[in-house]
Amino acid sequence: MKMAARFELPLITLIDTPGAYPGVGSEERGQSEAIARNLFEMSMLETPIVSVVIGEGGSGGALAIGVCDRLLMLQFGTYSVISPEGCASILWKSADKKDLAADALNLTAARLLDLGLVDEVLAEPLGGAHRDPAEMSERLAPGDRAPLAAAARPGQASAARQRLARIAAFGVYTESQP
Repeated sequence: MKMAARFELPLITLIDTPGAYPGVGSEERGQSEAIARNLFEMSMLETPIVSVVIGEGGSGGALAIGVCDRLLMLQFGTYSVISPEGCASILWKSADKKDLAADALNLTAARLLDLGLVDEVLAEPLGGAHRDPAEMSERLAPGDRAPLAAAARPGQASAARQRLARIAAFGVYTESQP
């Protein structure tokens, strides 16, 4: 990633991970520190970053490579801070409630686009991207995708500052007076 910035090349990340294993062993090997380090490093890069959710984007692992200027998502992909099974296990103490959790998480491409968290949803070939990888790669080709090519153009004024402003604009909140 730093080499891309050094040579003024755009960085494109492909997100397809069910999430990090939440066990003690993973933490002993520094999983949370690795995720945090990646979030920090990507937020500070002075080169354009485009991320594409190509399948399941779950948990900290997906978020760690999803710090970007432009987020694209395949139409049948999912993207969330936690898997539906993990969410159900925490909230309802049963992974059997995963369908209810999935609805609450709003993790589908269409819903994330409506919420303004995804910049563009890419249509997949008949049967899904995995059925026709050549066609899907053509649909992702920067030369053919004006939004992808525009976002991947190096030399923007303070890419890191723009990226942080974009991320800070996510969500809705109100401040109350004490």
